[in-house]
Amino acid sequence: MTHKTAPVAWILTGGWEGHQPEAMAAVMEAYLTRLGFLVIVQRNLACLANAPELQDVDLVIPNWTGASVPHATMAPFLQAVQDGLGVAGVHGGMTDTFRLENAYHHLAGGQFVAHPGGTGVTYAVNVRRQAHSITEDIPDFTVTTEQYYMHMDPAVTVLATTQFGSVTMPVAWVKAYGRGRVFCCTLGHDPGLLQMPPVDQFIQRGLAWASRR
Repeated sequence: MTHKTAPVAWILTGGWEGHQPEAMAAVMEAYLTRLGFLVIVQRNLACLANAPELQDVDLVIPNWTGASVPHATMAPFLQAVQDGLGVAGVHGGMTDTFRLENAYHHLAGGQFVAHPGGTGVTYAVNVRRQAHSITEDIPDFTVTTEQYYMHMDPAVTVLATTQFGSVTMPVAWVKAYGRGRVFCCTLGHDPGLLQMPPVDQFIQRGLAWASRR
């Protein structure tokens, strides 16, 4: 790994236009710059196979709904996370992508299944403030957006939840993947939602926590 004066973040940007990948990348880039990162927006997933460059990256943000690459392309990225590279992301760019790569779903800790009611669902997000430093002092809040129903890894540490009737569903969580840290939040269908307090603070803390440095 070469000497760096600032942590480096890659934002993998592309995929389904309904999730406004460029607008989402702009929000994430602004947050990462505020946190002191050097940000590189990657619009070609071949970068995931570049093992030497991945050694100099501290955080990768998947922002590419519906991504698909050969396993040989994905393998160096997965190994880099095992070795300490951080991963953080939101909504479908993180949880509705790389569908054919089971190891990626193990890394992410959750996979999108459905969003009953579409984009106009108003629901409470209940923050587990005692679960993690990311959630300290962040209050419960209400949003109107897609409410994601997920398939979940039971090994994750849940940071926030919502209710589907009697079912308690994770909205945000963290987990370890080897030595790498992973943060995921299912909010983010509308990039503007991520700029709404306290969601903005929640996301920025998650990005910082997941970073290798």
